[in-house]
Amino acid sequence: MSRLRIVALIALAMIAFAGNSLLCRLALKDTAIDAASFTTLRLLSGAVMLWLVVRLRGGARSGAGNWLSALALFAYAAGFSFAYISLPAATGALLLFGAVQATMIGHGLWRGERLRGAQTVGLVLALGGLVGLLLPGLSAPPLFGSAMMLGAGAAWGIYSLRGRGAGDATRVTAGNFLRAVPIAAAMSILMLGKASLDGAGLLYAVASGALASGLGYAIWYTALPAIKATTAATVQLSVPVIAALGGILFLGEAITLRLALASIAILGGIALVILEKRADGGR
Repeated sequence: MSRLRIVALIALAMIAFAGNSLLCRLALKDTAIDAASFTTLRLLSGAVMLWLVVRLRGGARSGAGNWLSALALFAYAAGFSFAYISLPAATGALLLFGAVQATMIGHGLWRGERLRGAQTVGLVLALGGLVGLLLPGLSAPPLFGSAMMLGAGAAWGIYSLRGRGAGDATRVTAGNFLRAVPIAAAMSILMLGKASLDGAGLLYAVASGALASGLGYAIWYTALPAIKATTAATVQLSVPVIAALGGILFLGEAITLRLALASIAILGGIALVILEKRADGGR
């Protein structure tokens, strides 16, 4: 695979991941769709897209997903949707990314990994940024939405950890999306009294699932084998930034001083942890 193609695939995947935040916030802010219906439609359309990708690609590949990973995927998707009822796109993306990385770094520490000096500084800086963002004040994000997004990030971190070495990533993800659909459908049935749909909300949910999620993951997993793990982790730092720019351009959101400072602390701190692993020769 040429370097230009790799760069193009990575850029498309990062835009798709940031697009999830924009589409979800747009749907839940400006249309009548409810969060449970958005989640179910997103997972269903993502499952269909990933199934099509797997079928078109063909070949004998390993991995089919499992119910525990599907439950983690559902927890991420549901928390993500309910968080964006109240959170701006940029704040949500930053909280999600910070929680994902904190979960994965915490798992590494629990398994016996040790942080070097600069990594420790980075971790403290990132955690301080999260705390500073969530401290009470006029510009603090809503508590319920923040808690839901942090939970979504932890769930995605668990999902990612469970997916390591599970086989072909696209096929495994397709299997997990398929399993997550009935779980989401059960949630929608339980919340049927609050269900609400409209055409625009449905289109945003399908775009989030089929394009930003299903196709986005397929593109990412195509590029992933060609880059180092540290590079993969580093480029994902761009997702909250892209989401913030998209929020300004398409949703009319403002970037507060608190969010800007928290972003620098969180993304800069995580970058220190990741890049020090590269210095250690980690992959």
